Amino acid sequence: MRRQTGATMRTVRKSWKTYTLGVAAIAALLSSTACDSGGTENGKGPTASGTPSAAGSPTPSPFGTPSAAGTTQPGGGGTAGPSQSAGGGNPTIAACNDNDLSIDTSGWRQDSGQHLLITATNFTDKACTLYHYPYVRFGTDIGAPVGATESKPRAIATIGPKEKAYAGVFVFKAGQQTYTVTSFSLGYQDRALNSNKDVAPLDIRLSEEVGSLTVGPTPRVTYWNTDLGAVEDFLFRSGNN
Repeated sequence: MRRQTGATMRTVRKSWKTYTLGVAAIAALLSSTACDSGGTENGKGPTASGTPSAAGSPTPSPFGTPSAAGTTQPGGGGTAGPSQSAGGGNPTIAACNDNDLSIDTSGWRQDSGQHLLITATNFTDKACTLYHYPYVRFGTDIGAPVGATESKPRAIATIGPKEKAYAGVFVFKAGQQTYTVTSFSLGYQDRALNSNKDVAPLDIRLSEEVGSLTVGPTPRVTYWNTDLGAVEDFLFRSGNN
């Protein structure tokens, strides 16, 4: 009975030892598996290199910021808005020329003839645009046109049928040496500033109201405006005479 009991005790101890070793092996196996599958180790997170980025994440730009429509691009400046070429205006509307316009000239009372108003009327059935300022030459002058003042227009001078645009000319200052003319020539620019200078201008006789004009050595012309008040403000109230 004691041998039997002893054998039974040895068998129980052996079984318990075997069970203990089995638990330890399983624990070691689980620990190894956890390390291989990216688990934490010593409080450190898994290494991110080599893992794919999450679906839908923005792709970094060369400067480390997510690229998106409308954001600043390499080289400075924001994403370009609508195209704006020199001169502005609607590109589908043609520039005005001699065949679109009738030209009239007038002055102002109590002005002593120091200023001339040029009025352009669109007599066609389509809109056109008067860009920048007119090329004005007085008398038989075939040299450079009259220089422009700094009177930028309040809006691009696009005129529809029967509509008008205006340009004012500062003709002379008191005390200047002058010469008298009864006509002038007029030319028109395209969208680009200072374009069409080589195009032959149209000769225009001054209106009966004006008759003749006394011109000094440094006349100046304003930009085209559809607002007559804007031209008058510049000629008479801006101090640019």
